[in-house]
Amino acid sequence: MSEIESLKGQLDSLQTAALVAFAQAEDLSALQQLRVHYLGKKGALTEVLKGVGKLPPAERPVIGQYVNQTKAALTQALELSEAELAVKGKALRIEAERLDITLSGRKQAVGALHPVQQGLDEITAIFAQMGFAVAEGPEIEDEFHNFDALNIPPEHPARAMHDTFFLKDLHSDSGEPMLLRTHTSPVQIRTMKRFLAEHGEPPLAVVAPGRVYRCDYDVTHSPMFHQVEVFKVDRDVSMAHLKGVLQHFLSTYFEKEVGIRLRPHYFPFTEPSAEVDISCVFCAAKGCRICKGSGWIEVLGSGMIHPNVLRSVGIDGDEFSGFAFGLGVERLVMLKKGIPDLRLFFENDVRFLRRMGVSK
Repeated sequence: MSEIESLKGQLDSLQTAALVAFAQAEDLSALQQLRVHYLGKKGALTEVLKGVGKLPPAERPVIGQYVNQTKAALTQALELSEAELAVKGKALRIEAERLDITLSGRKQAVGALHPVQQGLDEITAIFAQMGFAVAEGPEIEDEFHNFDALNIPPEHPARAMHDTFFLKDLHSDSGEPMLLRTHTSPVQIRTMKRFLAEHGEPPLAVVAPGRVYRCDYDVTHSPMFHQVEVFKVDRDVSMAHLKGVLQHFLSTYFEKEVGIRLRPHYFPFTEPSAEVDISCVFCAAKGCRICKGSGWIEVLGSGMIHPNVLRSVGIDGDEFSGFAFGLGVERLVMLKKGIPDLRLFFENDVRFLRRMGVSK
Protein backbone atom coordinates (compact mmCIF):
# COMPACT_ATOMS: atom_id res chain seq x y z
CA MET A 1 0.00 0.00 0.00
CA SER A 2 1.31 3.45 -0.96
CA GLU A 3 2.02 6.14 1.59
CA ILE A 4 -0.87 8.29 0.38
CA GLU A 5 -3.33 5.40 0.66
CA SER A 6 -2.08 4.75 4.20
CA LEU A 7 -2.72 8.39 5.19
CA LYS A 8 -6.19 8.31 3.65
CA GLY A 9 -6.96 5.16 5.65
CA GLN A 10 -5.79 6.85 8.88
CA LEU A 11 -7.95 9.90 8.15
CA ASP A 12 -11.01 7.72 7.45
CA SER A 13 -10.52 5.78 10.69
CA LEU A 14 -10.03 9.01 12.65
CA GLN A 15 -13.19 10.54 11.15
CA THR A 16 -15.27 7.44 11.91
CA ALA A 17 -14.06 7.27 15.52
CA ALA A 18 -14.56 11.02 16.02
CA LEU A 19 -18.12 11.02 14.66
CA VAL A 20 -19.08 8.17 16.99
CA ALA A 21 -17.45 9.91 19.97
CA PHE A 22 -19.19 13.24 19.15
CA ALA A 23 -22.56 11.51 18.96
CA GLN A 24 -22.06 9.77 22.33
CA ALA A 25 -20.87 12.86 24.27
CA GLU A 26 -23.12 13.38 27.32
CA ASP A 27 -22.55 17.10 27.86
CA LEU A 28 -20.80 20.17 26.51
CA SER A 29 -17.82 19.65 28.80
CA ALA A 30 -17.18 16.16 27.37
CA LEU A 31 -17.64 17.49 23.83
CA GLN A 32 -15.05 20.19 24.45
CA GLN A 33 -12.56 17.54 25.55
CA LEU A 34 -13.22 15.61 22.29
CA ARG A 35 -12.62 18.79 20.28
CA VAL A 36 -9.20 19.17 21.85
CA HIS A 37 -8.44 15.45 21.38
CA TYR A 38 -9.22 15.38 17.64
CA LEU A 39 -8.79 18.97 16.42
CA GLY A 40 -6.41 20.55 18.93
CA LYS A 41 -2.87 21.66 18.17
CA LYS A 42 -1.60 18.38 19.56
CA GLY A 43 -4.68 16.38 18.59
CA ALA A 44 -5.12 13.21 16.53
CA LEU A 45 -5.56 15.07 13.21
CA THR A 46 -2.30 16.93 13.76
CA GLU A 47 -0.51 13.63 14.40
CA VAL A 48 -1.77 12.26 11.04
CA LEU A 49 -0.62 15.40 9.25
CA LYS A 50 2.95 14.76 10.36
CA GLY A 51 3.08 11.98 7.73
CA VAL A 52 2.37 14.43 4.87
CA GLY A 53 5.98 15.56 4.93
CA LYS A 54 7.09 12.11 3.82
CA LEU A 55 5.05 12.34 0.58
CA PRO A 56 6.49 13.41 -2.75
CA PRO A 57 5.74 17.10 -3.46
CA ALA A 58 3.40 16.17 -6.31
CA GLU A 59 1.15 14.08 -3.97
CA ARG A 60 0.93 16.57 -1.09
CA PRO A 61 -1.86 18.70 -2.63
CA VAL A 62 -4.00 15.57 -3.03
CA ILE A 63 -3.70 14.51 0.60
CA GLY A 64 -4.04 18.14 1.71
CA GLN A 65 -7.45 18.36 0.04
CA TYR A 66 -8.44 15.10 1.73
CA VAL A 67 -7.32 16.45 5.09
CA ASN A 68 -9.42 19.60 4.60
CA GLN A 69 -12.49 17.48 3.80
CA THR A 70 -11.95 15.41 6.97
CA LYS A 71 -11.46 18.50 9.10
CA ALA A 72 -14.60 20.10 7.63
CA ALA A 73 -16.63 16.94 8.32
CA LEU A 74 -15.41 16.80 11.93
CA THR A 75 -16.08 20.50 12.50
CA GLN A 76 -19.61 20.19 11.11
CA ALA A 77 -20.34 17.10 13.22
CA LEU A 78 -18.92 18.83 16.28
CA GLU A 79 -21.12 21.92 15.81
CA LEU A 80 -24.19 19.74 15.29
CA SER A 81 -23.51 17.76 18.48
CA GLU A 82 -22.84 20.99 20.35
CA ALA A 83 -26.19 22.43 19.26
CA GLU A 84 -28.03 19.25 20.26
CA LEU A 85 -26.36 19.16 23.68
CA ALA A 86 -27.18 22.82 24.25
CA VAL A 87 -30.87 22.14 23.59
CA LYS A 88 -30.76 19.03 25.78
CA GLY A 89 -29.03 20.94 28.60
CA LYS A 90 -31.59 23.74 28.47
CA ALA A 91 -34.43 21.23 28.64
CA LEU A 92 -32.84 19.54 31.68
CA ARG A 93 -32.29 22.89 33.38
CA ILE A 94 -35.88 23.94 32.77
CA GLU A 95 -37.13 20.65 34.17
CA ALA A 96 -34.91 20.98 37.24
CA GLU A 97 -36.15 24.52 37.87
CA ARG A 98 -39.80 23.69 37.30
CA LEU A 99 -42.14 25.05 39.99
CA ASP A 100 -45.36 23.37 40.93
CA ILE A 101 -47.65 26.36 41.36
CA THR A 102 -50.37 24.13 42.79
CA LEU A 103 -48.30 23.47 45.94
CA SER A 104 -48.99 25.49 49.06
CA GLY A 105 -46.54 28.34 49.65
CA ARG A 106 -43.95 28.25 52.40
CA LYS A 107 -45.19 30.12 55.44
CA GLN A 108 -42.99 32.93 56.70
CA ALA A 109 -42.72 32.92 60.48
CA VAL A 110 -43.98 36.19 61.92
CA GLY A 111 -42.70 37.40 65.26
CA ALA A 112 -44.48 39.49 67.88
CA LEU A 113 -43.70 41.67 70.85
CA HIS A 114 -42.32 39.93 73.92
CA PRO A 115 -45.07 39.31 76.55
CA VAL A 116 -43.34 41.72 78.95
CA GLN A 117 -43.32 44.45 76.31
CA GLN A 118 -46.94 43.69 75.48
CA GLY A 119 -47.82 44.06 79.16
CA LEU A 120 -45.80 47.26 79.48
CA ASP A 121 -47.53 48.79 76.46
CA GLU A 122 -50.97 47.68 77.63
CA ILE A 123 -50.53 49.04 81.15
CA THR A 124 -49.14 52.36 79.89
CA ALA A 125 -52.00 52.70 77.39
CA ILE A 126 -54.65 52.23 80.12
CA PHE A 127 -53.22 55.09 82.18
CA ALA A 128 -52.73 57.26 79.09
CA GLN A 129 -56.45 56.82 78.36
CA MET A 130 -57.14 57.99 81.92
CA GLY A 131 -55.25 61.23 81.21
CA PHE A 132 -51.84 60.38 82.66
CA ALA A 133 -48.89 61.75 80.66
CA VAL A 134 -46.10 59.28 79.85
CA ALA A 135 -42.63 60.14 81.20
CA GLU A 136 -39.26 58.40 81.19
CA GLY A 137 -35.99 58.87 83.00
CA PRO A 138 -32.37 57.60 83.06
CA GLU A 139 -31.63 54.06 84.19
CA ILE A 140 -28.32 55.21 85.72
CA GLU A 141 -29.23 57.41 88.68
CA ASP A 142 -27.58 59.28 91.54
CA GLU A 143 -28.35 58.67 95.20
CA PHE A 144 -30.35 61.89 95.53
CA HIS A 145 -33.01 61.03 92.94
CA ASN A 146 -33.09 57.30 93.74
CA PHE A 147 -33.06 57.57 97.56
CA ASP A 148 -32.72 60.98 99.25
CA ALA A 149 -35.49 62.83 97.40
CA LEU A 150 -37.80 59.85 98.02
CA ASN A 151 -37.33 60.07 101.79
CA ILE A 152 -35.29 56.85 101.94
CA PRO A 153 -32.83 57.35 104.85
CA PRO A 154 -29.14 56.37 104.64
CA GLU A 155 -29.67 53.39 106.98
CA HIS A 156 -32.47 51.90 104.88
CA PRO A 157 -31.71 48.29 103.74
CA ALA A 158 -32.47 49.18 100.10
CA ARG A 159 -29.34 51.33 100.05
CA ALA A 160 -27.07 48.46 101.06
CA MET A 161 -24.64 47.00 98.55
CA HIS A 162 -26.39 43.60 98.65
CA ASP A 163 -29.63 45.09 97.29
CA THR A 164 -28.44 47.84 94.92
CA PHE A 165 -26.10 47.79 91.92
CA PHE A 166 -23.70 50.65 92.68
CA LEU A 167 -21.41 51.63 89.79
CA LYS A 168 -17.75 51.54 90.77
CA ASP A 169 -15.76 54.77 90.35
CA LEU A 170 -18.74 56.59 88.80
CA HIS A 171 -20.06 59.73 90.51
CA SER A 172 -22.45 62.57 89.70
CA ASP A 173 -21.29 66.14 89.18
CA SER A 174 -21.97 66.76 92.88
CA GLY A 175 -19.84 63.76 93.88
CA GLU A 176 -22.69 61.35 94.67
CA PRO A 177 -22.27 57.62 93.93
CA MET A 178 -24.08 56.46 90.79
CA LEU A 179 -26.18 53.32 90.58
CA LEU A 180 -28.62 51.38 88.46
CA ARG A 181 -32.01 52.68 89.55
CA THR A 182 -33.85 50.30 91.89
CA HIS A 183 -37.33 51.59 90.96
CA THR A 184 -38.95 54.02 88.52
CA SER A 185 -39.79 56.42 91.37
CA PRO A 186 -36.83 58.73 90.49
CA VAL A 187 -38.82 59.65 87.37
CA GLN A 188 -41.43 61.05 89.77
CA ILE A 189 -38.84 63.41 91.25
CA ARG A 190 -37.36 64.48 87.91
CA THR A 191 -40.78 64.99 86.31
CA MET A 192 -42.17 67.06 89.19
CA LYS A 193 -39.07 69.31 89.21
CA ARG A 194 -39.25 69.78 85.45
CA PHE A 195 -43.02 70.41 85.54
CA LEU A 196 -42.70 73.05 88.27
CA ALA A 197 -39.93 74.80 86.34
CA GLU A 198 -42.14 74.97 83.24
CA HIS A 199 -45.62 75.50 84.74
CA GLY A 200 -45.07 76.85 88.26
CA GLU A 201 -47.39 74.50 90.15
CA PRO A 202 -49.48 71.30 89.82
CA PRO A 203 -51.79 69.67 88.73
CA LEU A 204 -49.91 66.85 87.02
CA ALA A 205 -50.64 63.17 86.47
CA VAL A 206 -47.88 60.90 85.14
CA VAL A 207 -47.23 57.26 84.28
CA ALA A 208 -43.54 56.27 84.08
CA PRO A 209 -42.67 52.83 82.66
CA GLY A 210 -39.15 51.43 82.49
CA ARG A 211 -36.48 48.92 83.48
CA VAL A 212 -35.15 48.70 87.04
CA TYR A 213 -32.38 46.67 88.70
CA ARG A 214 -31.93 44.87 92.04
CA CYS A 215 -29.62 42.16 93.38
CA ASP A 216 -32.21 39.40 93.42
CA TYR A 217 -32.96 36.24 91.42
CA ASP A 218 -35.48 33.44 91.98
CA VAL A 219 -38.83 32.24 90.60
CA THR A 220 -40.48 35.59 91.40
CA HIS A 221 -37.52 37.99 91.20
CA SER A 222 -35.03 39.01 88.53
CA PRO A 223 -31.98 41.32 88.73
CA MET A 224 -33.52 43.27 85.84
CA PHE A 225 -37.27 43.74 85.60
CA HIS A 226 -39.86 46.32 84.62
CA GLN A 227 -41.89 48.73 86.73
CA VAL A 228 -44.54 51.33 86.11
CA GLU A 229 -44.68 54.33 88.44
CA VAL A 230 -47.99 56.21 88.56
CA PHE A 231 -48.58 59.44 90.45
CA LYS A 232 -50.90 62.42 90.58
CA VAL A 233 -50.43 65.74 92.42
CA ASP A 234 -53.17 68.36 92.81
CA ARG A 235 -55.22 70.12 95.43
CA ASP A 236 -57.36 67.84 97.63
CA VAL A 237 -56.11 64.51 96.21
CA SER A 238 -57.09 61.73 98.62
CA MET A 239 -56.90 57.98 99.18
CA ALA A 240 -60.36 57.75 97.64
CA HIS A 241 -58.92 59.03 94.33
CA LEU A 242 -56.09 56.48 94.64
CA LYS A 243 -58.54 53.61 95.19
CA GLY A 244 -60.73 54.71 92.29
CA VAL A 245 -57.79 54.80 89.88
CA LEU A 246 -56.57 51.41 91.07
CA GLN A 247 -60.03 49.85 90.76
CA HIS A 248 -60.46 51.09 87.19
CA PHE A 249 -56.94 50.12 86.12
CA LEU A 250 -56.94 46.60 87.58
CA SER A 251 -60.40 45.74 86.28
CA THR A 252 -59.46 47.05 82.83
CA TYR A 253 -56.17 45.18 82.75
CA PHE A 254 -57.62 41.83 83.86
CA GLU A 255 -60.65 42.39 81.60
CA LYS A 256 -63.15 41.69 84.38
CA GLU A 257 -64.35 43.33 87.56
CA VAL A 258 -61.96 42.58 90.39
CA GLY A 259 -62.27 43.41 94.04
CA ILE A 260 -59.45 45.36 95.69
CA ARG A 261 -58.42 45.99 99.26
CA LEU A 262 -55.80 48.28 100.75
CA ARG A 263 -53.80 46.96 103.72
CA PRO A 264 -51.77 49.37 105.90
CA HIS A 265 -48.05 49.14 105.19
CA TYR A 266 -44.88 51.22 105.36
CA PHE A 267 -43.02 52.82 102.45
CA PRO A 268 -40.58 55.72 103.07
CA PHE A 269 -41.94 57.76 100.17
CA THR A 270 -45.68 57.56 100.99
CA GLU A 271 -47.73 58.34 104.10
CA PRO A 272 -50.14 56.73 104.69
CA SER A 273 -49.01 53.66 102.72
CA ALA A 274 -50.89 50.56 101.65
CA GLU A 275 -50.30 47.23 99.99
CA VAL A 276 -52.92 46.58 97.32
CA ASP A 277 -54.55 43.15 96.97
CA ILE A 278 -56.97 41.99 94.29
CA SER A 279 -59.56 39.26 94.50
CA CYS A 280 -57.92 36.11 93.15
CA VAL A 281 -58.31 36.00 89.37
CA PHE A 282 -57.83 32.22 89.35
CA CYS A 283 -60.54 31.11 91.78
CA ALA A 284 -62.85 34.18 91.87
CA ALA A 285 -61.84 34.79 95.51
CA LYS A 286 -63.04 31.33 96.64
CA GLY A 287 -59.56 30.24 97.77
CA CYS A 288 -56.98 28.23 95.83
CA ARG A 289 -53.31 27.24 95.81
CA ILE A 290 -52.28 30.49 94.08
CA CYS A 291 -53.89 32.75 96.69
CA LYS A 292 -53.05 30.28 99.50
CA GLY A 293 -56.73 29.90 100.29
CA SER A 294 -57.20 33.58 101.20
CA GLY A 295 -59.02 34.67 98.05
CA TRP A 296 -56.63 37.64 97.69
CA ILE A 297 -53.38 38.26 95.79
CA GLU A 298 -50.94 41.09 96.52
CA VAL A 299 -50.17 43.09 93.36
CA LEU A 300 -48.54 46.45 94.22
CA GLY A 301 -47.63 49.08 96.80
CA SER A 302 -49.25 52.51 97.04
CA GLY A 303 -49.97 55.50 99.23
CA MET A 304 -50.17 59.26 99.52
CA ILE A 305 -46.95 61.02 98.50
CA HIS A 306 -44.95 61.81 101.64
CA PRO A 307 -44.72 65.55 102.45
CA ASN A 308 -40.92 65.22 102.51
CA VAL A 309 -40.98 64.02 98.90
CA LEU A 310 -43.13 66.98 97.84
CA ARG A 311 -40.82 69.30 99.76
CA SER A 312 -37.72 67.87 98.01
CA VAL A 313 -39.02 69.14 94.65
CA GLY A 314 -40.41 72.45 95.96
CA ILE A 315 -44.13 71.66 96.27
CA ASP A 316 -46.05 73.03 99.26
CA GLY A 317 -47.44 69.96 101.06
CA ASP A 318 -49.97 72.11 102.91
CA GLU A 319 -51.57 73.25 99.64
CA PHE A 320 -51.09 70.19 97.44
CA SER A 321 -51.31 66.46 97.94
CA GLY A 322 -50.81 63.45 95.74
CA PHE A 323 -50.93 59.69 95.46
CA ALA A 324 -48.36 57.33 93.99
CA PHE A 325 -48.05 53.62 93.36
CA GLY A 326 -45.62 51.33 91.63
CA LEU A 327 -46.31 47.98 90.04
CA GLY A 328 -44.14 45.19 88.67
CA VAL A 329 -45.00 44.51 85.04
CA GLU A 330 -43.76 40.90 85.08
CA ARG A 331 -45.90 40.13 88.13
CA LEU A 332 -49.09 41.38 86.52
CA VAL A 333 -48.31 39.58 83.24
CA MET A 334 -47.65 36.36 85.19
CA LEU A 335 -51.03 36.66 86.92
CA LYS A 336 -52.91 37.48 83.73
CA LYS A 337 -51.33 34.74 81.60
CA GLY A 338 -50.83 32.08 84.28
CA ILE A 339 -47.01 32.01 84.06
CA PRO A 340 -45.49 30.20 87.08
CA ASP A 341 -41.84 31.31 86.90
CA LEU A 342 -40.61 34.84 86.22
CA ARG A 343 -37.33 33.49 84.81
CA LEU A 344 -39.19 32.18 81.75
CA PHE A 345 -39.41 35.78 80.52
CA PHE A 346 -35.63 36.00 80.17
CA GLU A 347 -34.47 32.49 79.22
CA ASN A 348 -35.54 32.68 75.53
CA ASP A 349 -36.99 29.17 75.63
CA VAL A 350 -38.59 28.77 72.18
CA ARG A 351 -41.33 26.53 73.59
CA PHE A 352 -42.40 29.27 76.02
CA LEU A 353 -42.20 31.98 73.37
CA ARG A 354 -44.36 29.92 70.99
CA ARG A 355 -46.95 29.42 73.70
CA MET A 356 -46.97 33.16 74.32
CA GLY A 357 -47.37 33.85 70.58
CA VAL A 358 -43.95 35.52 70.27
CA SER A 359 -42.38 32.95 67.94
CA LYS A 360 -43.76 30.43 65.42
